[in-house]
Amino acid sequence: MPREIVTGNHAAGLALSMAGEANRTALGTAAGIYPITPQTEIVERVAAFPFTKGRIVPVESEHSAMAVTMGASLAGARAFTASSSNGLAYMVENIMVTGFYRLPVVMVAVNRTLGPPWNIWADQGDTLMLRDFPWIQLYAQDNQQVADLTLLAFRLAEDPRILLPVLVSMDAFIVSHTQMETELPTQAQVDAYLPPLDLPHRMRTDAPTTLGGLVWPAATVSLRKEIHEAFQRVPTVFQECRAAFRDVFGREVADAVETYRTRDAETVLVASATVATTAREVIRARRAVGERVGLVTMRMFRPFPADALVEACAGATRVGVLDRDYAAGMGGVWAQDVRAALQGRRDDLLVQGYLTGIGGGDVTVERVEEVLADLGQRELPGDPVWIGLDDAAPVPATVPAPARPPLAPSDSPDSSTPDLRRPPSPEPAEVRS
Repeated sequence: MPREIVTGNHAAGLALSMAGEANRTALGTAAGIYPITPQTEIVERVAAFPFTKGRIVPVESEHSAMAVTMGASLAGARAFTASSSNGLAYMVENIMVTGFYRLPVVMVAVNRTLGPPWNIWADQGDTLMLRDFPWIQLYAQDNQQVADLTLLAFRLAEDPRILLPVLVSMDAFIVSHTQMETELPTQAQVDAYLPPLDLPHRMRTDAPTTLGGLVWPAATVSLRKEIHEAFQRVPTVFQECRAAFRDVFGREVADAVETYRTRDAETVLVASATVATTAREVIRARRAVGERVGLVTMRMFRPFPADALVEACAGATRVGVLDRDYAAGMGGVWAQDVRAALQGRRDDLLVQGYLTGIGGGDVTVERVEEVLADLGQRELPGDPVWIGLDDAAPVPATVPAPARPPLAPSDSPDSSTPDLRRPPSPEPAEVRS
């Protein structure tokens, strides 16, 4: 495969386009697209791709972008799109519908802070807000993983045992706009990896059906249970997709959970995406001086790989979870799921959540060191710990000023008592000759 220096957005756009082109011997490809910073370069690259059988539809909003993508998938095409932040929020109704229709749509999301106040920097809160929808969620750590996981997402989504949409996420600017050396696939390799799509429940002109109509409660329960069973099969099928990737491309694609020096670790950090890159450097340095610390990098969020996490933390007594997101009133989303996965497994395990990089703040080596310092002295878990608040700009007070008392008679303008509520009159300017 050729190696090129490309951005994460370039890698995503190319992978989406090649996956769509690989379906040219079947019903082709289609996508609804709408720009939003910092995702725009992805859909620009897709729109410029010379598809043999396919159509890219620029629309007027993100809601419509997913509607077009959903319609294309219902017709049996290989469908995909991309978005970010408030664009995902505007798209959310159709994101939900796509999942419940069991459509194998792939969407690349560039993680960006939800506003207002408006902020275009990295924060995972936009995709994590979709955590209860029937979408598989994968989090890429670098440009190579963006390209690889996007291709794997199509094979995973379209597997007849799964038939669920997949979301592939990357950090805004840190990955989306940063260039790094990346092995890019050839079209022949993608053709070999992604078989032509034959969606079993696609809409057919020769057998008209109604999809998504009104059903009784029992039918809804049955359909939800089918989705749950499909999610339970994801870990096994994911590994099969990885094996097929190795056969075609000659190298490994990133695993759902990656461990680093956890076998004998007493303290384990849990992180995702680019935060894990920094955390790994800290763990390496701590190990060099004999500290028994380790790192778990979470690449799959839905379904949550609880068994793999439990195994990775088997020997630990303290676990610190680094969240680049914030769930109002609760703390970090990853920390909630990590705590739930480990609950009841061990009585001697302390799990503490840390909020860092919120709103795109830098997650530096020093910040990870702060996490380890706090975690090392803890006897009990507590509220989420905010790391890096001293880097934040001061926020104007939002508490209203107290009301002024009513005027007393002596405060009238005619009184000899000066009116202290008014600024003093300026002194006459000094006249110089």
